[in-house]
Amino acid sequence: MARLFTYTIPVDDGAAPNPFRGMCSLAICKPGIRRVAKPEDWVAGLGSTNAPSGDLSGRLVYAMRVEEVLSLKEYDHQAPSRWPHRIPNAQSADLSERLGDCIYDYASGGPDQRQSVHGPANAATDLWGENVLISRDFYYFGNRAIRLPDYLLPICHQTQGHRSDSNSPYFDQFISWLRSLKLARGQLYGWPDFMVDWAAIASCGGCTTRKLDDENDTAC
Repeated sequence: MARLFTYTIPVDDGAAPNPFRGMCSLAICKPGIRRVAKPEDWVAGLGSTNAPSGDLSGRLVYAMRVEEVLSLKEYDHQAPSRWPHRIPNAQSADLSERLGDCIYDYASGGPDQRQSVHGPANAATDLWGENVLISRDFYYFGNRAIRLPDYLLPICHQTQGHRSDSNSPYFDQFISWLRSLKLARGQLYGWPDFMVDWAAIASCGGCTTRKLDDENDTAC
């Protein structure tokens, strides 16, 4: 039976999830979800009370139907031919290329970490997640996160970790509501809510706020 995974996004910077160029991927962060999610599961990121654009609690930042699950190594091996834009290029003028989430390089056996939004401090939790979730059936709202109907508010929580089994009663209702919006799939309806400070990342080795959340990514 398919599951609905929900979690609160502490840092929505466009890297996790990465919603650019008609593809949504979750390749870093949320290791607890990436380890167990399967095709036909849904992953939904919910707004934080302390989002840069204001209180986004009770709102949907993005939702993706998992279509493909690859190991991090497979993701890297297929990147040059299938999604070269996911290989991060921190010097690119294109934001989507700077935010590339294929940050673990297995060419020499590795994994070696490419320069990206994550640094050495994030490696252990990233790699513990094992897999990459890929979808082209997704909706990304970012800083224009949309309010959930009241009957779906139980899928929200403002604590660390994620929900899955406890969302079972709401799975069909969530999909029905989302599809009823009649929005084109695979589109960005907003922009990432958090602008990455590349100088700060170079000095601290990754996003501490997101790292702390991911280290406590337990299901509820």
